[in-house]
Amino acid sequence: MNLLKRNLRLTTLLVLACGPLSAQRTSQPGVENTRYHYGQDLPIKVLHHVRVIDGTGGPVLQDQSVIIENGKITRVGPDAPGPANAETFDLAGYTVLPGLVGMHDHMYYLQRPNTTADGAEAPVLLPQMTFSAPRMYLANGVTTIRTAGSVEPYADINLRNLIDAGTLIGPHIEPTAPYLQGVSNIFMQMHVLSGPEDAKNFVNQWADAGATNFKAYMHITRAELSSAIQTAHARGLKVTGHLCSVTYAEAAELGIDNLEHGFFVNTQLDPDKKQDQCSRETGAATLAKMTPDSPEATALVKLLISKHVALTSTLPVFEASLAGKPALRPKALATMLPEAREAYLLGRNRRNTAPDSPALQRSAQNYRNAAALEKKFVEAGGFLMAGLDPTGNGATLPGFGDQHEVELLVTDDGFTPVEAVKIATLNGATYLGKADRIGSVQVGKDADLMIVKGDPSTQITDIENVEIVLKGGTAWDSNKLLESVRGRYGEY
Repeated sequence: MNLLKRNLRLTTLLVLACGPLSAQRTSQPGVENTRYHYGQDLPIKVLHHVRVIDGTGGPVLQDQSVIIENGKITRVGPDAPGPANAETFDLAGYTVLPGLVGMHDHMYYLQRPNTTADGAEAPVLLPQMTFSAPRMYLANGVTTIRTAGSVEPYADINLRNLIDAGTLIGPHIEPTAPYLQGVSNIFMQMHVLSGPEDAKNFVNQWADAGATNFKAYMHITRAELSSAIQTAHARGLKVTGHLCSVTYAEAAELGIDNLEHGFFVNTQLDPDKKQDQCSRETGAATLAKMTPDSPEATALVKLLISKHVALTSTLPVFEASLAGKPALRPKALATMLPEAREAYLLGRNRRNTAPDSPALQRSAQNYRNAAALEKKFVEAGGFLMAGLDPTGNGATLPGFGDQHEVELLVTDDGFTPVEAVKIATLNGATYLGKADRIGSVQVGKDADLMIVKGDPSTQITDIENVEIVLKGGTAWDSNKLLESVRGRYGEY
């Protein structure tokens, strides 16, 4: 009893000294966040002598002035003086682009216990990176994200609200509900649906809670997916999917709005595919057979377009499985928790030192097939968006991976830089129903912009050189934000 009284007294003293534990530091972060602003952050800003890639797919504009007033773009045109009370930036040699709209941008990081050069132990866990991930997205020019699947949905929804209120730092967030998953033991943090009625109730529950998107996962049945789609559509919401048990053609006929990972996870030609069951190959056999000029590819592309199904390209997460690719650049590695960095490098070394084999050769060919299919899909009139999927082996990090996705759209898919920027900006905004506000550098839209040194229209890797990011007209210093998360990603 004496010990209990002493502990209660210590708790009382702490509360008296620091304030109620639940209320500590709730009013301060918004004020403290100003340390990460760029310049004076005045309400009127003029960006002088800038190159503009506007996100619409139109021509690159040289030596422009972009004027921002109270969070909105009020002028884009030939360089000219701005208002006398404006904060001016001489940006000769820099390019202004729309803020990236990441359509597969999770808030968690996959972790495996006891990772060594030979592998890791079970279970695989998905801890939330609520502090580091939002800052990394914003610092790298990503001003809007769709989480595309959540394991801590209340954290994502509340984070969205806190960022919108100015209390915390990060991009605009479109929170996706927890995964719509069938019977499986892949991830123990996921709810397992018990049938179509459960899927209906699940969608209604999370729509009421504030989720704005839904994602079907690998082991959902056709009946469950159909129920989820119908329920979401009745509420004006959309459903995407990383599928396996349901094929792309089946999902398109059921009315799905979006399919994740381009053409990588379609299972319709897998030899052991059974209805409502995920195949052993999980789409690898289908992709090996579905070459871009095959009749199966032509028929699928035609079906997806006729059913208005959008695709999300997530090339970085698949490129990471190939040998011989460059390591993450130093700025990205610096954000990682030492243990997370070590696990990533161990996995990368294991891939790069593995002897050549038919399996590795097929993986490389499948990657080429998938990239070519994305280009074919767009050329036929399909709607493609961009994401990174920051999971797997650590090679895809928030923001850094979004930039690399744009690079791969150019180098591997064969799009021009201007086309790739549109895919990664305006297309995502259009899908989200926000193209009237974001996604392009145009008068009347929100000043959600990224400013990079160099010219991504001629050298796409210049998209990595982000120095200033504007969100709603507020200017953020990219380097300061990245310094604030140095060594934190993988921890919290």
